[in-house]
Amino acid sequence: MKHFHIKQIGMALTMGFIMSVSVASDSGHAPAEGPACEGFGPQTPRDIDKRKGSNPQKFSLAPSSNKMNLCNIHFHNNAEHKAKDFAIFAGDGEHGHGGGYQCKISKKLSAAELKAPAEEICKGLKPGDTIEVHWVHSSCQVTPGAGLGACLNDKCANPGLRVETQVFTLVNNKKALNFNKFAYSGHMVKGLHQAKSLPTKTGKPVVFMGSTTGPKYTESACSPLQVTWSVRPKCAKLDINSLGEWCKNNEFKEDHAHGVRKLVTNPKLLSIIK
Repeated sequence: MKHFHIKQIGMALTMGFIMSVSVASDSGHAPAEGPACEGFGPQTPRDIDKRKGSNPQKFSLAPSSNKMNLCNIHFHNNAEHKAKDFAIFAGDGEHGHGGGYQCKISKKLSAAELKAPAEEICKGLKPGDTIEVHWVHSSCQVTPGAGLGACLNDKCANPGLRVETQVFTLVNNKKALNFNKFAYSGHMVKGLHQAKSLPTKTGKPVVFMGSTTGPKYTESACSPLQVTWSVRPKCAKLDINSLGEWCKNNEFKEDHAHGVRKLVTNPKLLSIIK
């Protein structure tokens, strides 16, 4: 397995979207499971209800998101993380697609909420699906854009990264949360790029040290990047039509849901959640 310094990552696999360089394999997919990675920092995703971890590598937590620049927004099909509120196992999937976890509320929707939209949503999403949204923030002076490249530059090749995270169940109901409320659209606060808002009624975020995610990484092919995660523990309903409109036109060139990385459970690859 190849190892790269941070500056060599360049256009690597970030929180779920595939770029050109990966520490996993040259084939573009995660290799078969083998011995756990050695020498890497704590990995992600994880069960946020389980706080134990024994990974020896530590780094400083990134500042709060309102003191950093938003650099990317994207989402995954099913939750990568696991918690009491999103613990329905969706299977291992194939190359990260179809795996992960689903919200409990996704199994208790009305016929109206499950009604098929008038048009295709984000290349195949449907009411009742679970998604995990990642708002990626960087300590670099950057402008939001597509991929990890938007989170760093030549003068800031080793940024502090923080990911604000929310798991949603998609419903066909315009009275549910509107994704535009959480979009970017050039929003600035005190000179920093920020989402218009972040979810506030889904529990206190669980904050921990981890890595980037995505289907190229496993417990035997770890991500080298250091990321502060802030994962909200409760699901919320999101209007699928509003997400569909965002997929048609956004600054991040995101038009579909990304695959998921298999849950990391080996304590040697997890940090302690304090």
